[in-house]
Amino acid sequence: MTTSECVCSICARGGSISVPNKNLKLLGGKPLIAHSIEHAKKSGLFMAVIVDTDSDEIATVSKAWGADMVFKRPSELAHNESPKLPAIRHAFLASESYFNKKFSFHVDLDATSPLRSIEDIQNAVTLFLSSDADNLITASPARRSPYFNLIERDECGRVVLSKPHHPPLVRRQDAPQCFDMNASIYIWKRECLLTQNTLFLPKTVLYEMPEARSIDIDSELDFMFVDYLIQRKGS
Repeated sequence: MTTSECVCSICARGGSISVPNKNLKLLGGKPLIAHSIEHAKKSGLFMAVIVDTDSDEIATVSKAWGADMVFKRPSELAHNESPKLPAIRHAFLASESYFNKKFSFHVDLDATSPLRSIEDIQNAVTLFLSSDADNLITASPARRSPYFNLIERDECGRVVLSKPHHPPLVRRQDAPQCFDMNASIYIWKRECLLTQNTLFLPKTVLYEMPEARSIDIDSELDFMFVDYLIQRKGS
């Protein structure tokens, strides 16, 4: 693969309910979004690393930390309820327009997953390109299983297993293997990114990551925990 085949996007909204100003909050001495920018740059895979955002402040900080280009996201894609896939699509189309080039596939790194390694990015791209996949998602082995200890209330208010197994399981180790999506790395074929509105396609491939590199920051507690892990690694 040559670097001219692909750009990498990092999508970052300015608003965050769970952790205010999350993408700019310092983590291990640098803004959260800077970790993903550095991962993409150090991977050596991409023609350019671009940030897609609705925030002028995020745009300024991203450029200062090495983003090659920043695209302004339209307001209709920047609400709290806005799904991420249209934002990735916007970043991809803006990149094609800016570079006047059609890219065969696209890689997106989530700004809230700073514990991924550079090797994770490289290995995920290698897996995607060596397969006949339409897209790639990342996940880690689930700590809880819908077949064993993940429960819900049914329509009558009764507590039941989320996914009963027949025959019933008596050991978690006997349950089918399940994974937690970690929102770290997404890869799409061009035609699928432009036409599909779901992550789960007939030819979706999974790149497995360990739990230690799979924390997706979605709360203040997540932020504190990841900051502790980064500081511990640095020491």
